Amino acid sequence: MKIAKARKTKLRFADMPRDYAALCRIHLPRPIHDKAEYHNTLEMADIFAGFEESMTAEQSDYFDLLSTLLVAWEKANVKWPDATPLGVVKHLLAEHEMTGADLSRILGGSRQLGPMILRGERSITANHARKLSAHFGVGVGAFV
Repeated sequence: MKIAKARKTKLRFADMPRDYAALCRIHLPRPIHDKAEYHNTLEMADIFAGFEESMTAEQSDYFDLLSTLLVAWEKANVKWPDATPLGVVKHLLAEHEMTGADLSRILGGSRQLGPMILRGERSITANHARKLSAHFGVGVGAFV
């Protein structure tokens, strides 16, 4: 069953099953062949991003597989710009239709952290790079 792009009630990590089989009944991980499948898989992965320390082993395995599938599709289909770490962050946010507030949520800082980074007022730390890497499934080196 695919996740609809325009979902009225957003799925949350707290509502996710704790076992692998039940997660697969919500969204069965498969190789990604088109943008719709990519967005469906990305939407599911976004539910888990940032909750790595709270995941069961089976949720972690599921999230790792989703991330692997996303990275494989991105390598084959996304042209990454030669850019600074800030440029990469801006590109990823635009690609995923996210805002500075979303960036703050990913990084776990104050609500102003994301917009400050986007304006160049704060730099991306190693900890930020790890969180961005986990969220977007991109190597940490893209952010340092």
